[in-house]
Amino acid sequence: MLIPSLETVERTLAVDIAYTISRMKVLERLPGNPIGIDYRWIDDRAVALRARLPSFSRVVGLKAGHEHHLGHLVQWYRDAGMRPTFEMVPGHFVPGLGFELQRLGCVHSGFHASLIGAVPGLASHAGPEHIERVTTPSAMESYLDAYVAGWGIPKSEEDVFKANVRPWVEQLGWSLYVARIDGEPAAAATLFVHDGVAYLADAATAPHFRGRGLQQLLLRRRIDDAAGLETELVFSGAAPFSTSHRNMERLGMRVQFMRALWTPR
Repeated sequence: MLIPSLETVERTLAVDIAYTISRMKVLERLPGNPIGIDYRWIDDRAVALRARLPSFSRVVGLKAGHEHHLGHLVQWYRDAGMRPTFEMVPGHFVPGLGFELQRLGCVHSGFHASLIGAVPGLASHAGPEHIERVTTPSAMESYLDAYVAGWGIPKSEEDVFKANVRPWVEQLGWSLYVARIDGEPAAAATLFVHDGVAYLADAATAPHFRGRGLQQLLLRRRIDDAAGLETELVFSGAAPFSTSHRNMERLGMRVQFMRALWTPR
């Protein structure tokens, strides 16, 4: 049985940060850095991430003693015309962080669940055959087709988005997966492994294939593959009580903590 601990929280936060920065560096290499990728380390375990894509503009790893950084960070995002999310995690949160964010015009605006499991206890060794790990250019195109459909990328932006995402298959520690139904790309997902911890990241299913169990199959395949990579822990995130959250619970993963999300008014 996996017993929750602050050490485990810090390990998963470190992998979350490593994965996000790995994604951002792919975009940072685009000529002229059009997405405005930037990041500032607060200390060796906390970082402010900034980009024109809202999902990247996050402050992760805040804890006691970081209160005096918050004013500078709020201004840093404001100077770029971006709205950040300040993430507060149990075990690191202290009232002073909340008081200071409130003083700076931020409010507690939501929650996000972090779920975790011990890899040996979750692995099923029964990965479905129609879940394909991306190893060829044609499989990458199928992954991209499923991904843009699942995330609702507008048709007008698909070509540019796909060009930006193709380098993912070459990133250290990454594995990409595509699920098919009747040969058609139906769902996509990512596995990121770092320091003995596996992150089940970025899963999406095309709307007309939802409700057919593909996300559970992708979870099982990634967990099985993580077991083969000598990982100890697997974790992911989801909106509380969402289908993704419930799928992870069905496989034996459990809530590690609830992030409190703070954003500017």
